[in-house]
Amino acid sequence: MSTTGSQRPAQVSAARRRTVIDALRRGAVPESGLDLLATGLDRFEAALDAELDAVASGGSVFKAVRGEYGSGKTFFTRWLGERAKRRNFAVAEIQISENETPLHKLETVYRRLTERLTTSSFPPSALRPVVDAWFYALEEDALASGATEEELPGEVEKLLVARLAEVSRHAPSFATALRGYRAALANGDEATAAAVLAWLGGQPHVAASARRAAGVRGDLDHFGALGFLQGLLTVLRDSGHTGLFVVLDEVETLQRVRSDARDKALNALRQLIDEVHSGRFPGLYLVITGTPAFYDGQQGVRRLAPLAQRLATDFTTDPRFDNPRAVQIRLPGFTEESLVGLGVTIRDLYADAATSPERVRTVVDDAYVADLARAVGGALGGKVGVAPRLFLKKLVGDVLDRVDQFDDFDPRQHYKLTVASSELTDVERNLSATVTGGSVSADDIDLEL
Repeated sequence: MSTTGSQRPAQVSAARRRTVIDALRRGAVPESGLDLLATGLDRFEAALDAELDAVASGGSVFKAVRGEYGSGKTFFTRWLGERAKRRNFAVAEIQISENETPLHKLETVYRRLTERLTTSSFPPSALRPVVDAWFYALEEDALASGATEEELPGEVEKLLVARLAEVSRHAPSFATALRGYRAALANGDEATAAAVLAWLGGQPHVAASARRAAGVRGDLDHFGALGFLQGLLTVLRDSGHTGLFVVLDEVETLQRVRSDARDKALNALRQLIDEVHSGRFPGLYLVITGTPAFYDGQQGVRRLAPLAQRLATDFTTDPRFDNPRAVQIRLPGFTEESLVGLGVTIRDLYADAATSPERVRTVVDDAYVADLARAVGGALGGKVGVAPRLFLKKLVGDVLDRVDQFDDFDPRQHYKLTVASSELTDVERNLSATVTGGSVSADDIDLEL
């Protein structure tokens, strides 16, 4: 996430600063404003921006991001998502999990995508504003072609059929549902319109009466999800968006599911990659994230040889010479130096809105930031690579907030780092146990079966 000093904008709005600081105080990755923290990512910028531009021009891209826990995978994908939004992409971030979003059920993945869909103008779920904007664009195109008010419904129907002709070859019910949604709105039936749109977004258990009114049947299945994704891309493009940026985060969780479900999920991933590369999804930039163990281990990608071949990337050279254009890129993670650099960046961002900026910079000087970084790393067994989340949480919530509010607070005298087990993730807790001499029971050890 960071390797050098930050190059922050000269002027930062109070809202953006507050969003970033509040998230760090909670120990979370900010949803926006990541450009304020993104240092050390310049070596990726040219290649990734070129790929985003290619997708905006009708291409499609698949990218795999690898990194150990704490290396900044979530930060990286949200930073890239922000760059995509600035190019008028729609964005969706999906957490892969065995119970909530199993990868081998693409209908569930599609449903999560529509639930998490966001644009520069609308928060999740932006599905309805996007669909409404699409129909508005069809009406404008019909009027521009000379259609009268009386002819408008028929001309819009012709445009709908023409724009979704390719989609209808694979998923004819997508266009049918859109007609049903528009008809329900025209009749003033908001309940039916909302239900039909929910069905279009992959939601199960939609009322049978709404499905009958729209002329669709059943629920979305695994194969229909790919057709609906194709339809969504068409709607996004025609409503003025340049593409769709999708992140499948924490794909390494596949290693912990049953072997049959894991094999299905790996094959679904292989299928997605092939569909992206075949050109079926123009305007799609698809990213997955995972740990090196997922990409290289026997319980991950290597379990399916065709998938391993598609993701194969040479990482035997010095990380400085990694190819950012490759299908798989790696995040090197934090060193003590880069962690301190990030801490200084956060300290300065915080100080800009503090009651006494100079006091914050003086009391929490660079030397103290370095001391705190070393202390947090030491509490986690010296594993600096997994320390950023906890370090930033302690820096903001325990140190900077107190310095800002209490004139006589000096962290060197009045603060001693404490790390409670309850505030740690599983990985952090295990590392903390090894350094403090705590015992780990057999029940605390995850086995990859």
